[in-house]
Amino acid sequence: MQLVTSNIRHLRKQAGYTQAQLAEKLDIKRSLVGAYEEGRAEPKLSTLVNVSDLFKVSLDDLITRDLLKEAPLGPVSAAGKASGSNMRVLAITVDDDQKENIELVPYKASAGYLNGYADSEFIEELPRFKLPMLGTTGTFRAFEISGDSMLPIASGTVIVGRYVDDWSQIKDGTPCIVVSQKEGVVFKRIFNKIKDTAVLRLHSDNPVYSPYEVHVEDVVEIWEAKSYISSTFPIADLSLDKLSSIVLDLQKEVQKLKKAE
Repeated sequence: MQLVTSNIRHLRKQAGYTQAQLAEKLDIKRSLVGAYEEGRAEPKLSTLVNVSDLFKVSLDDLITRDLLKEAPLGPVSAAGKASGSNMRVLAITVDDDQKENIELVPYKASAGYLNGYADSEFIEELPRFKLPMLGTTGTFRAFEISGDSMLPIASGTVIVGRYVDDWSQIKDGTPCIVVSQKEGVVFKRIFNKIKDTAVLRLHSDNPVYSPYEVHVEDVVEIWEAKSYISSTFPIADLSLDKLSSIVLDLQKEVQKLKKAE
């Protein structure tokens, strides 16, 4: 039983899955995954079969061998990254109910994050919070951004991103936090060139900044932006063209109302 508990936890973390994600793939409740990993419940044979199929390990190995000791985790290979795969352990924190927190990486901690992203002790020292509207599917992390390259998203805004484990599936134009060895932590729109040239083209919303490319070998993590928190409200566009557009829309609405009378 103890081996099964350890092996399920090890295989989940190696694949970069949260407990919720693994539960979804096995078609069971998230609380059951937590119970299996803590030894509070014993998986049914059908669940063990599904686990062995999902992680491509034999049922015998899953039950009788210590997979953590026999297959220690290493860094992601260049070949894996080139294909868009970033399978590795993701350091996270959980609350008293074993539900994942959202860790906040302040801008001043961005440099340290490059060295501590896989260090559970570093992650545990980060501030953490909850945002119920994001749901329970996926692992989320928040990053404070600096600069004006993504205006109207202002400097100091906190971007909340969902962890992306398969980079090849990122759609062009998706806003993401990209963590790379050369660029550090940046917030950009991604244009995906992994299949063609193994690079990601990063675009700023501010046209003053030119696009540039990063090779996937330099990329550590990608978090798809799902929400943001800011104390600065976007400045309204009150240009003459904008005002003219608003007036035209109002005139059209008035005409529709008159026709309906």
